[in-house]
Amino acid sequence: MLANNQQLVTIEEYLQNLGTDVVKDYPISSTLAVYSVAGKAFAYLETSKVLLRISLRSDPHLAKVLRDKYIEVSPGHKLNPKIWNTIILSGQLSIDEIKALILHSYQLALKE
Repeated sequence: MLANNQQLVTIEEYLQNLGTDVVKDYPISSTLAVYSVAGKAFAYLETSKVLLRISLRSDPHLAKVLRDKYIEVSPGHKLNPKIWNTIILSGQLSIDEIKALILHSYQLALKE
């Protein structure tokens, strides 16, 4: 069973609409979309689970705050855990909070 379709569409549309410079690719598997800007990945969207998972760049301090506050936020899976968080989209964070974290990740990738 795939993740909630409406949630997936909303997140994918938001990722793509961040800018014309956003590139979506599937270099690892057909169920793991990698979004990048200026050659830097800023989001990994896993769609093969019952619940969506998204890994996003984060300021190290914010990454820790989010992990301490939300059970669905953990260190980035197979990514640098200091600056990446993996978020299970179970509803603990609102879609607006997820969008704000996506935008933060996108902006960090642009600065790098």
